[in-house]
Amino acid sequence: MHLNCRYIHMSLNPYPSATCFILIMKCFGFFLCHAVYLLSSGSSLTSGPKAGGLSSSTLQKLKGFTCSAEPGVRRTDALNQIDGAPSEVCGQAGGDGSPCGAHNVMLMCCTVLLQEFCLSQFAKSGGGSERGEELSSTSDSGAPSKRMKSAYTPLEQQVIQLKQQHKDALLAVECGYKYRFFGEDAEIAAKELNIYCHLDHNFMTCSIPTHRLFVHVRRLVSHGHKVGVVKQTETSALKASGANKNTLFTRQLSALYTKSTLVGEDVNPVSRLGDVENGSCGDIVPDPPESFLLCISENWDKLKKQLTVGMVAVQPSTGDVLLDCFPDGPSRSELESRVLKINPVEILVPTDLSEQTLRLLRSIANASAQADDRVRLEQRDGAQFEFTSAMNTVTKFYCDSEETGSRSLSSVASFESPVICCLGPLIHYLQEFNLERVLQSESSFRRLSSELGGLVLSAATLRNLEILNNQTDGSVKGSLLWVLDHTRTPFGRRLMRKWVSQPLTDPQSISERQDAVQEILQSDSSTLNSVRSLLSRLPDLERGICSIYHKKSSTQEFFLISSSLSRLGLELQTLLPAVRSQIRSALLQSVLLDTPDLLDPVHGFLKVLNEKAAKVGNKTELFTDLSGFPVLQERTEQIQTVLKEIQDHRKDIRLTLKAPALDYTTVSGQEFLIEVKNSLSSTVPADWVKISSTKAVSRYHSPFVANRHKKLLQLREQLLLDCQREWTNFLDQFGQHYHTMKKAISHLATVDCLFSLAEVAKQGDYCRPEVSETQSQIVIRDGRHPAIDLLMGEQSQYVPNHTELQGDGRRTMIITGPNMGGKSSYIRQVALICVMAQMGSYVPASEARLGILDGVYTRMGASDNIYKGRSTFMEELTEASEIISRATQRSLVILDELGRGTSTHDGIAIAYATLEYFIRDVKALTLFVTHYPPLCELERVYPEHVSNYHMAFLLSEPDVPVQPEFITFLYQLTEGAAGRSYGLNVARLADIPDPILHTAARKARELETLVNARSLRIHLRDERLFKLQRTDSSANTFLH
Repeated sequence: MHLNCRYIHMSLNPYPSATCFILIMKCFGFFLCHAVYLLSSGSSLTSGPKAGGLSSSTLQKLKGFTCSAEPGVRRTDALNQIDGAPSEVCGQAGGDGSPCGAHNVMLMCCTVLLQEFCLSQFAKSGGGSERGEELSSTSDSGAPSKRMKSAYTPLEQQVIQLKQQHKDALLAVECGYKYRFFGEDAEIAAKELNIYCHLDHNFMTCSIPTHRLFVHVRRLVSHGHKVGVVKQTETSALKASGANKNTLFTRQLSALYTKSTLVGEDVNPVSRLGDVENGSCGDIVPDPPESFLLCISENWDKLKKQLTVGMVAVQPSTGDVLLDCFPDGPSRSELESRVLKINPVEILVPTDLSEQTLRLLRSIANASAQADDRVRLEQRDGAQFEFTSAMNTVTKFYCDSEETGSRSLSSVASFESPVICCLGPLIHYLQEFNLERVLQSESSFRRLSSELGGLVLSAATLRNLEILNNQTDGSVKGSLLWVLDHTRTPFGRRLMRKWVSQPLTDPQSISERQDAVQEILQSDSSTLNSVRSLLSRLPDLERGICSIYHKKSSTQEFFLISSSLSRLGLELQTLLPAVRSQIRSALLQSVLLDTPDLLDPVHGFLKVLNEKAAKVGNKTELFTDLSGFPVLQERTEQIQTVLKEIQDHRKDIRLTLKAPALDYTTVSGQEFLIEVKNSLSSTVPADWVKISSTKAVSRYHSPFVANRHKKLLQLREQLLLDCQREWTNFLDQFGQHYHTMKKAISHLATVDCLFSLAEVAKQGDYCRPEVSETQSQIVIRDGRHPAIDLLMGEQSQYVPNHTELQGDGRRTMIITGPNMGGKSSYIRQVALICVMAQMGSYVPASEARLGILDGVYTRMGASDNIYKGRSTFMEELTEASEIISRATQRSLVILDELGRGTSTHDGIAIAYATLEYFIRDVKALTLFVTHYPPLCELERVYPEHVSNYHMAFLLSEPDVPVQPEFITFLYQLTEGAAGRSYGLNVARLADIPDPILHTAARKARELETLVNARSLRIHLRDERLFKLQRTDSSANTFLH
């Protein structure tokens, strides 16, 4: 019965999945009360107590069901009324002689159940905190009954307090050899981790083993949860010697983790796996290529009616910090392009963010079909984003910073106010994770703004050209990044993504990369092969040194990272003479010659470590020389003194037991056991403590051994704490060299990317493009689409095409031709070749001469945008409007089928006017794909600047007039305009039924005949008007 009462009390938990079980138990309680009623009313054949009364034992059992209730309602008092005044209740009975005491029991039991149910609803509606406060207050008062005090176990009360402090996190609480989740956290964790969840006391709970914590935390984080790790802050031996030895172990939140803050030994697989070097990751959720935390703020200028967006992006795992401030329009295209380039895993925004921006961010967050790829969106109090509050936070943070090389307050205060409004909340947020140190370094900050001279790639361009991801399933395969990324290191892979999304505009930097790639391609030097081999099978050094910088690295990770850096430094040092004599590329020489000196400090840190202890995580034997660690040296000496005392005590034991050869034994972890045969147990002194025994022997501790062993355990646990403090100080000392190490790793990443570009150039039929800053031109011979060319392979050759655009000549190409003829692939390949060239890469062509572009702008495809509330045509025109406002003479503009989202006349009019504006006013290099024949007339209007082209095809007339024509695509760009688009041929390829095709072909011919007849009439009418005008003119001349 008391067990059932405990189940009924589960309703105090605001955890929904237990509700059904709880209600069943409540119903059981109701029927129990009804049974009591039947027994007390004499319905049973068994004789019982006096009519209308209840035995004292029954009342005591009923009282056992009552526990703490809502404030103001005491169920124990309610039942005491039954016990205290049965005669008064019976005296009010009716004339039927029913036992009034039993009715009262029935009423009171129902009242108890109703109160329980109401309290459970209160807890569900958010009254958990009040409940927790009530518990703590009742515990202090000591007045309530024992049942009231034990409603929650001490551990559960501790969990409630922790949960009140961290309501938005799933808490993994350390309990001995496992971590436990409680309540709703347990239900979520059980669902995500596919583990068993069950009822235990007042909470649903599930658990994971301590050695698998990092696996499960990563899984929960990958699904968008914030996870807190709560650890015991007391050790058993030290607690046993303290004044609070009989109380619960104290526990505190030791770490919080989200997608962007996976830094620390709790979640780092390097600290757990011995075969990381071999690339074995098991069932660990891997780190994403980029793990940026992005903070966004907005500022609306009412006078100028201009929105200014501020952003700060930080990657705590690598130390990169990006910031930007820019004006944006209603479409938020500037913000979208930056978000796509940064590719954050977590976005921090104020609660009062504008609806348009929130829609955009939600559309980006939900873009992935897989839950573990989605961006985590966290809204924070808007007051933190106000300039005054943010500035106070920034001022306090940078004034308190004493770190060498940290940013000065004056340099931070020079940032734009929207950037400050992002930096303040970001500092607050990172302080929750103890990762704010990454914002202190001045060298980590970098401007993202395109004003610094990088090639502008808008959000639409990144999407339409499939630069970072393909448009089919959002994966990397098929994208330009997939073509170019042959890097061997994680940090090289991250740098390659930056190179692809932010091409250069400085011709000297482009030329330096091209020189390096050319030398790698053409050189037979073994030095470059040695350098490339050094980059193989390296751990993620960039994340590793940042973990050390945050003082969250394990000994295993530190040893792996530092030994890798040391090996690289030493081997590069031996290659320096060969690098100076054999390598001509200025870029390769500078990074390879600079790296060994930057890595020099790591050798000293590695020398003081005990390799064996570091690999197993043994911090007590980690340092080979304790002379630099006086605290550890003193503690070790104390331990040795106690050990000597215990060993010396053997003489007394041998005398007592008369066993000259006796020695201590260790069984099941119990040390210094004195083993005595049971036949000799009479010789054992009475004050010895028996620890364990078997049939043959018994094992004891003498009073002296017991005392000294207890002291030894305390010293050992104190040594562990001392070692942890010294280890943190050791990491802090290494962190002082963080920026030089980061620079060295950046050099290695650059080398890795250059080798990757050389690997691309080896694929065949790639050439080094000539890049000119003075000429505005795109001249490509035998150009190919890099991704399609690679996907098709050698079996099916991609048809190459020429391109020639001159800024001072024919700068606009109008491209027509049949559907499916290859127009979109052609214009994409031109843009991708330009992007590759300004990255410093070789390009898929036999020859390429290109001018430096300042931006590539595209408008392609047809799709609505539900999140932004735009129709297909609205989306088209919005993108076109953005291009019109941003394109310059040095831009490449690609417009694919503009105007098709509305009626024919309106579409032609808009397309004609837009194209003419680019030809006449913007004067950008333009590729315009259309199915509107009237646009081809612009070649006649602007013959010096416009040329018509079409994708060639072979036309086969059908045998039956009502069938569509047969088209053979040649995919060859040819001069001249195509008269028709032959859409019915595509309908046949799409398996449209023949009856529909026949009807469509017949209707197409009718419409074509009608249009031709109308055109003929207009032409004849124009001729007659022209003749009449000439006749009138001749008559006027004659009269004159």
